[in-house]
Amino acid sequence: MFAVLKTGGKQYKVANGDVLKVEKLAGNAGEKVQFNEILMLGGDKVTVGAPFVAGAGVQAEILEQAKGPKLIHYVKRRRKHSSQRKKGHRQQITVLRVTDILASGADKSGVAAAIGGTVEVTEAPAVAKKPAAKKPAAKKAAPAKEAKAAEPKAAAEKKPAAKKKAPAKKAAAKADDK
Repeated sequence: MFAVLKTGGKQYKVANGDVLKVEKLAGNAGEKVQFNEILMLGGDKVTVGAPFVAGAGVQAEILEQAKGPKLIHYVKRRRKHSSQRKKGHRQQITVLRVTDILASGADKSGVAAAIGGTVEVTEAPAVAKKPAAKKPAAKKAAPAKEAKAAEPKAAAEKKPAAKKKAPAKKAAAKADDK
């Protein structure tokens, strides 16, 4: 049996016992995580999700938290300018071993779910909180005063801009030319 799961913006085809490297997930070596975003289950009977298969899951054990291979980004720009740049980095990865593929009942398994790089427990007790009592809103103080305060501002904004006078130098220069 195999499954196609989605994590870290990528899709992986996995089977029992497979070791795969995915983008960093929260958790330590030896912990179990579960992927609930299953796109397809295969084997004797193929099940395709729309977009995910309901109740399906893939359980895996974290083998280690590591860094991927060094990636070097080298840029050389236009000729005659000798502009070069060399940068590199190593991506954080999590190495997993697939232990079980569940066609149904994954939502009640109690294994921590790996969602978006974080680990959340799938079966959490629902605690209903009572909403806090609302306090009456404070009364607005004198809305008439606010309207009066707004009127002078509006009047100040409507004043026309002062006209600019032509410089005297240009007029004198024109008179000299004649």
